[in-house]
Amino acid sequence: MKKIILSAIMLFGLAFTAQAQDIAKNALGLRLGDNNGFGGEISYQRGLNDKNRLEFDLGWRNSSDVDAIKAVGLYQWVWNIDGGFNWYAGVGAGIAAWDHDYYNGNVKYNDSGTYVFAAGDIGIEYGFKEVPILLSLDARPEIGSGYYDDDNFGFDVGLGIKFKF
Repeated sequence: MKKIILSAIMLFGLAFTAQAQDIAKNALGLRLGDNNGFGGEISYQRGLNDKNRLEFDLGWRNSSDVDAIKAVGLYQWVWNIDGGFNWYAGVGAGIAAWDHDYYNGNVKYNDSGTYVFAAGDIGIEYGFKEVPILLSLDARPEIGSGYYDDDNFGFDVGLGIKFKF
């Protein structure tokens, strides 16, 4: 009888300590970052199940002589750390267009183009229980072709705030 009661108490305790993922079905917000110039992105996340989601970002970058607009799609895996804290990692791809103004002596030149890139993503997030807000901090390395300075690698760090619904 003691074994049955002890087993029941242990199962009851495990039920309360098990942590389910708290991935919002939808989240929409802003991601502010810096990769060759400050920029922002409109960010949308779509939860697929308890451990995976899609993220789509559409944004711009602006520096002293380069303007760019880009679209990114990412597939992300999400792991719970504790309570509302999660960490995530993902892979994806994107496309961008850029416009570069530069001077050679006193002559001003303008160059523009498009490029495609592959992206990775790793970050940490906190989802509030009381209000439907999600805060995140992530790093997104990107490797692609045809960027204005012939550097095919970019490293983007972003801070995000999203409304969960």
